[in-house]
Amino acid sequence: MFDHELRTAAEHVLVACRARKLKVVTAESCTGGLVAAALTAIAGSSDVVERGFVTYANEAKREMLGVSWDALLGHGAVSEPVARAMAAGALAHSQADLAVSVTGVAGPGGGSEDKPVGLVHLAAVRSGHEPIAERHVFPGDRDAIRRAAVLTALAMLASLAER
Repeated sequence: MFDHELRTAAEHVLVACRARKLKVVTAESCTGGLVAAALTAIAGSSDVVERGFVTYANEAKREMLGVSWDALLGHGAVSEPVARAMAAGALAHSQADLAVSVTGVAGPGGGSEDKPVGLVHLAAVRSGHEPIAERHVFPGDRDAIRRAAVLTALAMLASLAER
């Protein structure tokens, strides 16, 4: 189901987290749970993956992760403030040490001049460390955009795990 590159990236996260006894939580919108799925595609990942939130709708982001209406309405669901709030909310609503969030416009529709198809905001936070956030405009179709977002999310998790 997951190709070699995705499996290798997921394994890297799991190894880094195991070495530091870290648990991971994901908060996903446009990837629909693919980050969690990539991690859990690896046998034995239950010692690292604590849970995953798929919060596709704004109401789900608010209810499950505590993302404020001010952030959602003021910046839009696809924004750095919302990605940061999603990651912080996932950490707060779990027993994990490390969280990653993904929100974006995977297409083919739904884009605008300000928020084109391919725009993805990601954030990651580790307890006791400064959060990180990235903005990307990934090329390609829906599958390519979501795949690139998953790889980026896994890289961010690995980076924070190794700190």
